[in-house]
Amino acid sequence: MKIYDVIIAGSGPAGMTAAIYAKRANLDVLLLDKLAPGGQIINTYEIQNYPGVASVNGADLAMQVFEHTQALGIEFDYATVEKIEIEDCEEGGGTVKTLICGEGKSYRALAVILATGTKPRMLHVPNELDFAGKSISWCAICDGAKYRDKSVIVIGGGNSAVEESIYLAEMAERVTVVTMLDLTADPIACDKLKALPNVEVYEWFDIKEFLPGEVFTGLRAVSSKTGEEITVRGDGAFEYIGLQPVTESFAGLGILESHGYIETNERMETAVPGIFGAGDANSKLLRQIVTACSDGAVAAQSAAAYKKKCMG
Repeated sequence: MKIYDVIIAGSGPAGMTAAIYAKRANLDVLLLDKLAPGGQIINTYEIQNYPGVASVNGADLAMQVFEHTQALGIEFDYATVEKIEIEDCEEGGGTVKTLICGEGKSYRALAVILATGTKPRMLHVPNELDFAGKSISWCAICDGAKYRDKSVIVIGGGNSAVEESIYLAEMAERVTVVTMLDLTADPIACDKLKALPNVEVYEWFDIKEFLPGEVFTGLRAVSSKTGEEITVRGDGAFEYIGLQPVTESFAGLGILESHGYIETNERMETAVPGIFGAGDANSKLLRQIVTACSDGAVAAQSAAAYKKKCMG
């Protein structure tokens, strides 16, 4: 079986940037993802903090970066990494990593960059699973259009929640934002949201349940400050309450911290030589497109240095 210089698991901003830098370092690169390239930014309607671009649609940015990888001739395949096995190289130093994928595929490489990103958290309250994927969504750009001239609820107060609420307010008759804390998004975005005439915000409310029934009608929440109970009506809901790392497949490698994020040093090296982490799946202070790209570039350079060391 062919041994690549580096395999990158995950094709979000970190993974695709790593692929670009690795290819330019003259490495033989394979980029893997179980979904379309782009990661979380595919689901973002408008990005306003990417340097040099005042405003850009997330899916458009993702496609531009992917087209960059294809212009360089980087190999891409759809695959879900479920396990990584490690063995000593037959020649030279270092180890060979075998990535076993759920689609019945397997690949081998000297170096691996894990850029698998994160997935949305759920509330885990009554009746949530009954409506999940139907009337409860985690992607406004995917499902927002079906709420045109209807009422919709957005749960959360961070950047994603506020930005997607602004987007939904352009089509929905009414948007109600319910957040367990206060609005923690960028102040400019918060001011823009609060100025919209068809938006109402409830801060410091804990979601207790989605109202039962065959059709989604809303949720019940209780104020963590006053104990007041409210019923918020709507035709659907979008949850933006944080993310969790997609790293379950790497639990046995000894590279994860207590919350499941990948532990790396400033070179994006993990505790396992030849395995690197990059992007939102890393344990880090700030998870943004620009920091993901930075991680990917550093990880690729470190992978190139690892190959050189292995080859003597």
